Parts: sequence; structure tokens; C-alpha cells
Amino acid sequence: SLSSCLFPGTASVKLRRNYYHKTCPNVENIVRAAVTKKFQQTFVTAPATIRLFFHDCFVQGCDASIMIASSDGSKAEKDHPDNLSLAGDGFDTVIKGKEAVDAVPSCRNKVSCADILAMATRDVIALAGGPSYEVELGRLDGLSSTAGSVDGKLPQPFFNLNQLNSLFAANGLTQKNMIALSAAHTVGFSHCSKFANRIHNFSRETAVDPALNQGYAAQLRGMCPKNVDTRIAIDMDPKTPRKFDNVYFQNLKKGKGLFSSDQVLFHDPRSKPTVNNWANDSHAFKRAFIAAITKLGRVGVKTGKNGNIRRNCAAFN
Repeated sequence: SLSSCLFPGTASVKLRRNYYHKTCPNVENIVRAAVTKKFQQTFVTAPATIRLFFHDCFVQGCDASIMIASSDGSKAEKDHPDNLSLAGDGFDTVIKGKEAVDAVPSCRNKVSCADILAMATRDVIALAGGPSYEVELGRLDGLSSTAGSVDGKLPQPFFNLNQLNSLFAANGLTQKNMIALSAAHTVGFSHCSKFANRIHNFSRETAVDPALNQGYAAQLRGMCPKNVDTRIAIDMDPKTPRKFDNVYFQNLKKGKGLFSSDQVLFHDPRSKPTVNNWANDSHAFKRAFIAAITKLGRVGVKTGKNGNIRRNCAAFN
């Protein structure tokens, strides 16, 4: 098959929906209950978990290598500069899910951290009002995690469409998949430092990025003055920051994409029709999002000798 040429080692992997039906039949309900409890404690659980899943899958595949803690002499993935802004609530969600699964004697050490992260991601999306979907399972946990492996693997807030497309293509994802997954920015927050250049020193000619809505830019300048604490949190979606919806695309049409990498999706004529379509049609967006996140969940999956089931998500067995 074509996929086996393009993505060696992934074509043979068959994730499936009822993977644990013999070993831990109730696993999805167990994880969902733990995730729901965590979500009710703090909304940040949703964006933090979605982002954790994405950052995990784009570096060495969906294998929970992002969960590993650094040890003396070796710096793990999570301590790469691109991952330092991952919120602790995402990690905590996976750990809570793992604890809940392992509390059931028949399920103990039978379910991978990678699968728990995939289930938790599906659950937080639904809890935040996004689409429900069946999650594919059968991933093993990866056997390595290094900060060096993260270099150049994650999208940056200043990326243009070509840079976004090539990064996603490297993971077997199309432009349409990329635009759908970008809509995860409909929930959660960022920090002033990630977009300061767009509101303070965009270019020699203009301090503010002309692609930004002027009123929105003024608001952002108010919340993020020049010498502000860079850790101040700003909602990614200024209109419905706590709802997983297609308002993200409506915002882009108004020049209210927080990152250049968001706004470019409306600015570039190759991606603009898709943004317009999904801004108007939430059902079409939801279908595309489910297809994209399902495909994301298949990236670089480990099986056989390439992985195992970790007893502790943050440490190798």
C-alpha cells in the first residue's frame, strides 16, 4: 500500500475501537469518569489535555513519550522549550485516568498511558461541547523520550501556510486536517510572549500586524503592555473561550486570530475557502475535526517490541 511506503512502521498497525473488550471491558467509562471529575475541578483540563495529545503525537508518534520525567543526565521531551508551556493539568488528567484504571484489579497494567491520553482527549472535547467520536485504541507506550527529538517537530505561532502544511504532511496529515486541528484554539489560552510581536513591534512600518482587527489589537495591547509578565494568560478565542465550537473560524474572518499561524488560514487564498465553509457550517467542521483527530491518533503508533505498557506514566518500566 502507498501508506507503507510513506510511513514505514505505521501501515501494519491496526488500532481498533474495542481493543480492550477482553482485558479491561469498562476502560472507557473508567477513564471518562476520572476525566469528568478533573474537568469539573478546572476547565483548563480540556485545552491542556488536547494540547498534550497533539504535542505527544507530533514527536515520535502517539506513545505518551511526552509524559516521561527527565532524569539525571537525560532531558526528556517535556523539558524542551516548546513543551514548557504545556499546562500541568493535562499531565494530571492522564495520571488520574491511569490511577482509576489500575484501581480495577483486572485492568491493572493492562492499558497504556498513550491510550489513556487518547481517551482523555476525546472526553475533554465532548465535555467542552465539541463533537463526540469513537476512539481507536491499541497504542503501546514508547521506550524513549529526549528533548532533542522535539526540535523542529512542532508548529510555531509565526508559521505561514507552507510551513504548517509541510509539518503536518510529515505526519501524514493534509491541509484540511491541519485547519481542522488548528480549531483546537477555540478553547484555552496563550501567553503574551507568544504574540507580543504582532501588537508591539510587527515591522519597521507598523507596530501592529495589519492582519489583526484594530479593536482586538487595542484590547490585546491593554492586556499585554510592553513590559508585562509574559506568563499572563489570554484566551485564544475571545468570544466563546470555554466552548469547543466553530467560532474559531468566525473569529478568523474578523481578523481575530491570536497567532499569525491562526490568521494565515484566512489570509492565504489556499486555505480561506475552508475557513469560510466551517465558519458557516458547524456540522461540516465537526465531521472534519473527527476525521483529523482520528488520523492524528494513528501517527507513529508503537506495537510489539517497540513499546510496552508503563506502570507509571512518567517513568520507563
